Amino acid sequence: MSITLRSYVFLDSLQPQLTSYVGKTSRGFLPVPEMASLWVEIAPGIAINRVTDTALKATSVVPAVQVVERAYGLLEVHDWDKGEVNSAGKVILEGLGCREADRMRPKVVSSQIIRSVEPYQAQIINRNSRGNMILPGQSLFILETVPAAYVTLAANEAEKAANIFLIDIRPYGAFGRLYLSGSEAEIDAARDAATAALEAVTGIDPPGFKDN
Repeated sequence: MSITLRSYVFLDSLQPQLTSYVGKTSRGFLPVPEMASLWVEIAPGIAINRVTDTALKATSVVPAVQVVERAYGLLEVHDWDKGEVNSAGKVILEGLGCREADRMRPKVVSSQIIRSVEPYQAQIINRNSRGNMILPGQSLFILETVPAAYVTLAANEAEKAANIFLIDIRPYGAFGRLYLSGSEAEIDAARDAATAALEAVTGIDPPGFKDN
């Protein structure tokens, strides 16, 4: 079976809101803030079961997220020991027969800021999100990436850089989606931090996306 490494994301220190979101929405072993975390996204999706098996047998990491989506599979593992998380990544890559350099690098599909969100739109967003609630008058940052799992990196780095609220995140599927809210200045800082983090990732271009 030929496996494509779509995303490979190492987070050195999980931030509180992203950690809480994972804990609220996942069915695995839940992380706590400041743990190291690794997110791996591959195709075809069903092969993520073998990836999980490889990581758990070789290291002490535990999984919070395993998604077998129609086309793609996603795994998150974490541990207090960054070395164990890095070791898990190493054995995963060896099992897949690839290197970190073979991963796809993220491309921003869309990025937008809505200033001073109207009350009715805030209500609609809150009905469909599983994170914090956006309040009328706050600014809203929406980000879409390909591959999907890279929105976890964007969310984590944005939370490090700015006082924002994680409204929703979807790190699997055809596109990754991230919603953040806050004051106008904080949302601008969050956008800049998220964008810079994505631009720093090396790898190959996803199909259909060429470097500018």
